[in-house]
Amino acid sequence: MKKLYICNPKTKNMIRQQLTQKQQQKLSPLQIQQIKLLELNSLEIENRINDELEENPALSELTDTSTEDDLDSFSDEYSADQNTTEDDDSWGDYRTEDDIPDYKLQQQYDTSEQRRESPFAEAETFQEFMLNQLHLKNLSNTDLIIGEYIIGNIDDDGYMRRDLESLSDDLAFQYAIDASTEEVARVLQIVQSLDPAGIAATDLCQCLLLQLQRKKPDAARLLAIKILETAYEAFIKNQYPRMKQQLNCSDDNLRQAIREIKLLNPKPGNAFVGSNDTKMAQVTPDFVVETLNGKTMLMMPKRNIPDLCVNEEYNDMLQRYSVPKEKENAQNREALSFIKQKIDAAQWFIDAIKQRDVTLQNVMQALMKIQHDFFLSGDETDIKPMILKDVAERSGYDISTVSRVCNSKYVQTNWGVFPLKFFFSESMTNDEGEEISTKELKSILKACVDAEDKQNPLTDDALMIVLKEKGYDIARRTVAKYREQLNIPVARLRRSH
Repeated sequence: MKKLYICNPKTKNMIRQQLTQKQQQKLSPLQIQQIKLLELNSLEIENRINDELEENPALSELTDTSTEDDLDSFSDEYSADQNTTEDDDSWGDYRTEDDIPDYKLQQQYDTSEQRRESPFAEAETFQEFMLNQLHLKNLSNTDLIIGEYIIGNIDDDGYMRRDLESLSDDLAFQYAIDASTEEVARVLQIVQSLDPAGIAATDLCQCLLLQLQRKKPDAARLLAIKILETAYEAFIKNQYPRMKQQLNCSDDNLRQAIREIKLLNPKPGNAFVGSNDTKMAQVTPDFVVETLNGKTMLMMPKRNIPDLCVNEEYNDMLQRYSVPKEKENAQNREALSFIKQKIDAAQWFIDAIKQRDVTLQNVMQALMKIQHDFFLSGDETDIKPMILKDVAERSGYDISTVSRVCNSKYVQTNWGVFPLKFFFSESMTNDEGEEISTKELKSILKACVDAEDKQNPLTDDALMIVLKEKGYDIARRTVAKYREQLNIPVARLRRSH
């Protein structure tokens, strides 16, 4: 047997034909569908099911549905179904429901208890607060678009960190608005006139100036403005003799002016109580954990999620078009192929929904075992250090699967509604060698701030010393980081007069 060699006259290279063998892992359509459904929360899965019901006529709802699901019987049922083997060419399970027991076609629910849900108040976000003020200004459509884009680029601290040229380029690409840097600067000044004072400043000096210019002028405030405009470098370096020489003022006047500056808010964005971080959004919990006599119980409310089955009419049609091969014609083959495709897709979707529920239940039960003390007490200090790997080892799933389950999911407890990510935290070791959660440390830090003397609040250095006395040896930078994560201002802003 001779090998065939083909020469490409243009490249003068030999083109060879050869066989190679390699391993590849490919996901089946059912696995891909399960992965996508796993990331959806209860509201999203409800919309996804409704879309599938509209697109696939072979999928239908069971007539006898209810609001709560008995997951224990469902899990046993699903496990039994998974252990059965089917011939790929057999469509017996789809043809009729007469041979299938009733307990496999529908779930039995306990409707004796009607769960009452607490209403949630949805606060106004920081951007909505700013946009409402902007819309009250008498602006042209172009200026309004520019102003809305500027507000959308303000960071969480309330600063405009981007330069005017970048904003002008983005407006040209995204909105086809040819706005010069002068026009953007003019609209930026309008945004800076909105509340809270100091918003949309490009740096700290401008932020403080904007706040001082809003206040009623007096001698101390006018001198404070002069300090920021002419002696800002000396001010940030605490070079008071140099400032006194530059401004030609007395020690008492300088002291009062500096006091006025220190009373200002360096992060005006954090002063808004309706910011995105503190907004209480309306959420639908995917899990309900109740405690009774020291035991925890897990429930997964279905609410408006229907139970699914294969449409009986399509089963009848499949039986009707299933004729011996010698009697088949092109029309029958095409109809049979369409019906089988729709029934197959419907069954895949039903299996994927079942697998999703089982996975959610197993992962949540693993999380409950780790955080059992918190579900009983509701005290954040009882939260144990936990990462995705810990839940993955207990539940038997991969870390990526656990991550998808915990994404955008909420649990309703006796102590409130929490996102699943709330229970994850890193660990640190105290003086006794015990591992504690960073959430516990933040809770202790907040308690120290709440108990401080408001006329002489604790600085970050003082808080570091207090925590060390309690057995938590952490650096001052860590104290400042946790304080900012808790939205606690610096000591001078917590001082009450």
